[in-house]
Amino acid sequence: MDKDAAKHRRDAPMQTPTDLKSNAVRDIAGSLNLVLADVFALYLKTKNFHWHMSGPHFRDYHLLLDEQADQIFDMTDPIAERVRKLGGTTLRSVGHIARLQRVLDNDADFVTPEDMLAELRDDNQQLATHMREAHSVCDEHGDVGSASLLETWIDEAERRTWFLFETTRRA
Repeated sequence: MDKDAAKHRRDAPMQTPTDLKSNAVRDIAGSLNLVLADVFALYLKTKNFHWHMSGPHFRDYHLLLDEQADQIFDMTDPIAERVRKLGGTTLRSVGHIARLQRVLDNDADFVTPEDMLAELRDDNQQLATHMREAHSVCDEHGDVGSASLLETWIDEAERRTWFLFETTRRA
């Protein structure tokens, strides 16, 4: 490859070949990037609560949140790679995440274990709702690849919600 061809490749916009129209790529990438920002925010919040858990059920809650954080983190790369496969661009920084996230941070010095679990329950339920919204965008544009990934993640979020609900339910 000569120098001009190499320079052209370096300077060319990142456009991955896809049969989806440009408006579909824009809509799907935007929707998935919102989900990705929420996933990163929920991951960090889950780890925060995992690190700061206390009380008589410490071990059980600590391990539950560690397991859930791992599952949440495992979604990040497939979401970002899906956006790239479609020809979109994805999150670039923590600041970008902060501008897009809909999961609220919790920077409190102390949160009771029950409040931690209840907040994560609600956040996981909210994430499932947002993933359903992203699924609708994918359906609208015929993107079955993204939709099928979202279906699995919705089920996982519902399972986390269920576990957190049962953990906080009073007998």
